[in-house]
Amino acid sequence: MESPDRCDSTMEDDYDVRQWDTREDCEVRQILDRIADKWSLLVIALLDCQSLRFTQLRREIDGVSQRMLSVTLRQLERDGLVTRTVHPVVPPRVDYALTPLGRTLHQTIKTLVTWTEEHQQEIAAARAAYDERREMMES
Repeated sequence: MESPDRCDSTMEDDYDVRQWDTREDCEVRQILDRIADKWSLLVIALLDCQSLRFTQLRREIDGVSQRMLSVTLRQLERDGLVTRTVHPVVPPRVDYALTPLGRTLHQTIKTLVTWTEEHQQEIAAARAAYDERREMMES
């Protein structure tokens, strides 16, 4: 009997894992690389329901350099996920916010984080069992 967790090959589904082609010119792969980057995920999560200044983002994201945050924000803006608003004041003030497209991505990220939180103990147990097996094989 087939496991109930296995995919049903008779289902109508337009999902094709081959679209994640690893060639550098693959658009889907480039987008996945961008939005799955750890800095991008954090920026998108922090901008949920609020706009933040560059300095606020940098303060909230532990370990990100000024340069890396600038690059990340520029790429997210280019992809249409974040807007950048420059206010004509001295000193200049720049705010970042999610676009409507970015908000739809935030929902997906939130689902992924929820899944991770729900299964973190199972993953920790699997890691420990794997490490134990590896240690036994190496000794």
